[in-house]
Amino acid sequence: MFTVCALYHFTRFDEPGALRGPLLDLCRAEAITGTLLLAGEGLNGTIAGPAAGIDRVLGHLRALPGCADLECKLSTASTRPFARMKVRLKREIVTMGQPGVDPRAKVGHYVEPAAWNDLIRAPDVVVIDTRNDYEVAIGSFEGAVDPATRSFREFPAWWEQNKARFHNKRIAMFCTGGIRCEKSTNWLLGQGVEEVYHLKGGILKYLEEVPEAESAWQGACFVFDGRVSVEHGLREGPHELCHACRRPILPEDRARPEFEEGVSCHQCRDETTDEDKGRFRERQKQIALARARGDRHLHADLPDEYGPA
Repeated sequence: MFTVCALYHFTRFDEPGALRGPLLDLCRAEAITGTLLLAGEGLNGTIAGPAAGIDRVLGHLRALPGCADLECKLSTASTRPFARMKVRLKREIVTMGQPGVDPRAKVGHYVEPAAWNDLIRAPDVVVIDTRNDYEVAIGSFEGAVDPATRSFREFPAWWEQNKARFHNKRIAMFCTGGIRCEKSTNWLLGQGVEEVYHLKGGILKYLEEVPEAESAWQGACFVFDGRVSVEHGLREGPHELCHACRRPILPEDRARPEFEEGVSCHQCRDETTDEDKGRFRERQKQIALARARGDRHLHADLPDEYGPA
């Protein structure tokens, strides 16, 4: 079993580039794979590997300036969920594109998983899912509003177009691990919204701590690693990835007429041209040849990109 560690922390790094080399070297030495993002505002990412190696990387991260209280969410995977290790420098550790947003200054009220159900079932509360549309499609909380955004950058514009719907309501927000809510609640407070709440630790912490029989969660939670989705107790979910559009599909979706391995699924069949599909088929052919030789092709099936926690 591999230990999977999802983490983020907002702090000030004056020279994030200077942190990259030692961190990457340590991860490689400890057989850790995944992606970590570094920016002036902090760090974010998901990594996986042996439990002892994860502990050493966490020790290194907590020794960085302002990171002593860094928290993480641990789970397991039966196979290695990332193909390689990347440490990337970014302008933002989760991209919202709103100048002045600073979760270190102020965020919404944290709500522990055990208290979340009572909050979201209150008649004066609107629950908003801040994740992307393909994530929401496979699971969300009962009654949650889906902004149908394709990226987190779209959230502020969606709010501006829809905020009148939520007049005189308390706003409860959630995301996979909590990082998007750190920024979105700070931004809403700056827009004059008075009562904003968010799920502490995100969906992952809720699924870990709240018994399934008491849960308000419906479906599975998309994760940005080779497991694709997790369910209650953070057990691995049933989903796979369409390697053409990178959206989650179920095993039975492979039997649909729109599905072609590495080329299309029912969600993306009409989104690409014949030329695109030709390139995808050639890529899939090269992957098959690499596997036949016992090699791993550069674009093989383990994800190596990280989306927001």
